Amino acid sequence: MATARKSTPTEAATLELEGKKAPDFKLTDRTGKTVALKDLTSHGAVVLYFYPKDMTPGCTTEACSFRDNSAAIRKLGAQVVGISADSPASHGKFIDKYELNFPLLADPDNQVTRAYGVYKKKSLYGREYMGIERSTFIIDSKGKIARVFPKVKVAGHTEDVLAALKALK
Repeated sequence: MATARKSTPTEAATLELEGKKAPDFKLTDRTGKTVALKDLTSHGAVVLYFYPKDMTPGCTTEACSFRDNSAAIRKLGAQVVGISADSPASHGKFIDKYELNFPLLADPDNQVTRAYGVYKKKSLYGREYMGIERSTFIIDSKGKIARVFPKVKVAGHTEDVLAALKALK
């Protein structure tokens, strides 16, 4: 279980979504099929995770951890769905290469990442740019955000998600 820490102002804005209705969306999966949040929640809770980029080390580790723990997540009545700005074709290659067993949705215009407050100013080697901050939202079957994990550190994250899902039971 992660230790509690103070949140930054941008984290606080993301955390304010907890307990509120999740921003609705319709995005495309790897096959071009449109997937809506309401369709996902009609099957139970959703572990909706936002990540920066397909095929990068941290994102691959996170995706593989969700893949390896998907049976435990499903057993707790939830499913995993990932969102990034990558194209459906990129998602398809990522899914195939790492045998991911959950959908990845394309948000090329960052409309959904903005709605969830995870498209933020970032900095790398002194260069500032806009990008997706690794974050996870647990959304219940009624479409309410039950838990927010801002600024996710990959190590131990899936275990934190599993603990949160158990606590929601």
